[in-house]
Amino acid sequence: MNLSVSYLATLPEFLAWFGIAAGMLLAFMFVYVAITPWREFRLIREGNPAAAVSLMGTTVGYAIVLASVIKSSTSRADMLTWSLVGLLVQILAFLVARVLVGKDMRERMARGDIVVGIVLAGMSVSFGLLNAATMVPDDSGQISRLLDLVAHSRPAE
Repeated sequence: MNLSVSYLATLPEFLAWFGIAAGMLLAFMFVYVAITPWREFRLIREGNPAAAVSLMGTTVGYAIVLASVIKSSTSRADMLTWSLVGLLVQILAFLVARVLVGKDMRERMARGDIVVGIVLAGMSVSFGLLNAATMVPDDSGQISRLLDLVAHSRPAE
């Protein structure tokens, strides 16, 4: 009985940190959809695969950053600060992807061009991994192992 009670003793801390992280993730999603020149949620409801891939890839890219920040933050204020930096880096990833895709990105997204969704998602995940690896010290080696896994998961040529 004592063992289960001791595990539950950290529940309030878990709820506080998880609550902030979940709030930041939702806030990020709403900032992201506000800066894109299309309406992701409407497109997703209409079955647009490019919009779904793009938004979920971007969300995963930011979640990678949040996970890294949570593991190394010394306080909730520290977590919020670095989470905001991560948000800005994800906006930069969107701008880079926009240059790569070209000026007709909005029209292609509206048509459901999956290539646009893949480029946006890939850029966000890539920037998220780099951001996570460089913004905080990685004494545990977890981020290095994740980057190694991603680097070695490419198909053989």
